[in-house]
Amino acid sequence: MLTLAGQNSVTESHAPDADITLCGMEVWGNLTLRGTGTLTATGSQCGIHVSQALVVDSCTVNARADGADISDEAVAGVIAGDMAVRGGGRVVAAGAGTEAGVRAYGVFLQDAGLGDGSAGCRLSVDASWLDATGADGGVACLGGSLVSARFVAPAGGSFGAGGVVDATGAVAPHVVVEPDVATPPAGETDRGEVSGGGTGEPDGGAGPAAGQPGAEPTTDPAVKPPATTLKTNITTKTTVTKTTAPTSSKPKAASATAATLPKTGDNNWIAASFTFFLLATVPLAAACRC
Repeated sequence: MLTLAGQNSVTESHAPDADITLCGMEVWGNLTLRGTGTLTATGSQCGIHVSQALVVDSCTVNARADGADISDEAVAGVIAGDMAVRGGGRVVAAGAGTEAGVRAYGVFLQDAGLGDGSAGCRLSVDASWLDATGADGGVACLGGSLVSARFVAPAGGSFGAGGVVDATGAVAPHVVVEPDVATPPAGETDRGEVSGGGTGEPDGGAGPAAGQPGAEPTTDPAVKPPATTLKTNITTKTTVTKTTAPTSSKPKAASATAATLPKTGDNNWIAASFTFFLLATVPLAAACRC
């Protein structure tokens, strides 16, 4: 087992004493790649060769073969006995070649003359991604299975006797497998529920309320009573103010008048009495002089 972290790459070595001369990575036995990292493997005949079973679990693998100096052989991004992609893993595999007798595949799960023979030559994809391209076939295998996954390409794809074929039974040069649409609908339904309950679907929220009249009346009355009470209080205060102002003004005016009239009458009476007194005194003074 190899755990991947971060970005990793392996490239075919052409050194005379190198054990790996045709592939970026070559394992005689089983190999499991897992982790959160990525692996890029490139070689002339294959990017990754595993003589028995290759498992890609949750990580990302990019395997490519360019077919340089290869003739009369199968060239593929991945060559293995069995291959499984699971745990949300992602595999991109591509093979190409121009020399005579070259057969190019994205994934080749048959005996390529490099290992101990295939264990089953089967491909399985479980809720994961696979993108395989080759002029002679995207995936060469003797069978396979998809769990929570589906063929996006070719249209109507299926496992045939020699690999993945299209609806007409022809070998597909490009094979794409993605997680089954049965899983996204659950996510889409959840997203719909979240949007409906939040700001994502304000109109949708109003619709259900309209469909349940019992809910709206309960809300409206709760708001209206406070508004009515406030209006009543304001009206009462206004009425009291208007009534008090006129009442306080009239008494003051009446009091002023009542206080003024007696004073004016007394002054006039005193002035008249004084005048009569003078008139009476003058004749008496004249008489005394005489």
